[in-house]
Amino acid sequence: MLLVSDPDRLRDYWLNAYAPEVLDQESRRFPTMATIRSLLGCDVSVQSVPIPLDCKDGLNEAYYGRPEMLLDSAARLACSSWSFVALEAVARFEHDLRRDLESGAWDARWGTLRTAPSYDGSLRLVVRPAQRSCVARSSCGYP
Repeated sequence: MLLVSDPDRLRDYWLNAYAPEVLDQESRRFPTMATIRSLLGCDVSVQSVPIPLDCKDGLNEAYYGRPEMLLDSAARLACSSWSFVALEAVARFEHDLRRDLESGAWDARWGTLRTAPSYDGSLRLVVRPAQRSCVARSSCGYP
């Protein structure tokens, strides 16, 4: 099993409107689902992993309904992608998000996320079916 972010879904998150550089970093760090399927060489199932509103993990999407948390540098730096973007981009993000929170613009656009019990973002669970090797089959009595 692999728990990964689907880079094709990262830009669906509201953070893209404020810090696309962060999501650019994230999307370069994760292989696409097609690449994972190709590398595993077999049928795999890919399941969405909903993120709960009170998620304690430091991934960016954990703050989908609590945008104020990302104004805290400690919360941002729990997600390593922030350490790879220019300080100017971080300053612009802080300014723009703070402005939109104070004016109500963020809530007008994404406010329903504040009470959504979970968020279906980019998090995916990739499961490969169990396979027995030929040696294991013969030693265990399998045909």
